[in-house]
Amino acid sequence: MRQRSLIAITAALAAGALTLTACGSRDSGGSDSKGGTTVIIGVDAPLTGDLSAIGLGIKNSVDLAVKQANKQKAVDGVTFQTQALDDQAQPSSGQQNASKLVSNKDVYGVVGPLNSSVAQSMQKVFDDAKLVEVSPANTNPTLTQGDNWQKSKVRTYKSYFRTATTDAIQGPFAAQYVFNKSKKKKVFVIDDKKTYGAGLASTFSEEFKKLGGSIVGTEHINPDTKDYSAVATKVKNSGADVVYYGGEYPQAGPLSKQIKAAGTKAPLVSGDAVYDPTYIKLAGPASNGDMVTSVGAPLDQLPSAKDFLANYKAGGYAQEYGAYGGYAYDSAWAIIQAVKKVVEDNSGKLPSDARAKITAAVQNVSFDGVTGKVSFDEYGDTTNKQLTVYSVQSGAWKTVESGTYNGG
Repeated sequence: MRQRSLIAITAALAAGALTLTACGSRDSGGSDSKGGTTVIIGVDAPLTGDLSAIGLGIKNSVDLAVKQANKQKAVDGVTFQTQALDDQAQPSSGQQNASKLVSNKDVYGVVGPLNSSVAQSMQKVFDDAKLVEVSPANTNPTLTQGDNWQKSKVRTYKSYFRTATTDAIQGPFAAQYVFNKSKKKKVFVIDDKKTYGAGLASTFSEEFKKLGGSIVGTEHINPDTKDYSAVATKVKNSGADVVYYGGEYPQAGPLSKQIKAAGTKAPLVSGDAVYDPTYIKLAGPASNGDMVTSVGAPLDQLPSAKDFLANYKAGGYAQEYGAYGGYAYDSAWAIIQAVKKVVEDNSGKLPSDARAKITAAVQNVSFDGVTGKVSFDEYGDTTNKQLTVYSVQSGAWKTVESGTYNGG
């Protein structure tokens, strides 16, 4: 039922976007019925499928940012709208969506995607069109710092930004917590072979070994299957006192459940893509004690998030804002602030090269957002490096502690 409604909503948004494109001016955005300018902010996320719980939270949070911008008249003469597209967590779909958003001349910025592997397929499409993309969730370092980021950082796409901190920090942060605070010394490392999961497992492993920990086994799983009994047996036989998984909650839940069923008491530790209530449902009661790291601090503990939480609740959204809701809102607001700067610098109108100018303006945005201070470094990465450890306790995620990676 949710999927049918979602398809209807998405179709309506797409139809509305096409109508706006037909009546809009390429030099100054689409004209609304009151003679103003319409600026569309695209959203790309998995809106159906296993990861839709997170994707819908991203979509709703951008919708809220747009509604708040219009309510506050954040940019004189500009009405903001959204166009949300479903990538189903598939790179090929993401690339097609990127082309659709680029072809709509009233789209002046995009929030998304969720998955780093999807982002890889979209970056060049957006960059060629000088259309700014701000992800609330991508964490793989290569997206901003190049394939050889550990030795020589090189920014490849100037149109790409993100409000989530990277796995260059998240992986080591988790390793330090597991080794120093949880006192676990023997880890079995598993990943799903995808860009995000493999990258996160790699940065965790490197730091864990540096601290003096032992990696007693490694394994890759196929994310398209749900039978991990063979891996669970290897974990049991390894003598590991902790399991680290690089991947997402649809696979992490069954993996944790099967590892415990095999007779291993070692907790499963993972990253931000596992921080969702669905993980606990999939993993079952044996997930008590499992842990994740996730970007930023808990929103319910941030004074800066008070209005967002109240407005989201008042908005009547059917889904939770999820792990990235605050970051999606801040991503959209970074685009809105950039549009404001460009419009103000051009006598209250969007210039003919608005996309390029908005991209340049995002590089220099700085404001107090839902998640804290929002600004970007020379690579397009967020300057907010905070992370939080959460643990499953009595069937729910509980905050353990917040901090950042000690070691740079």
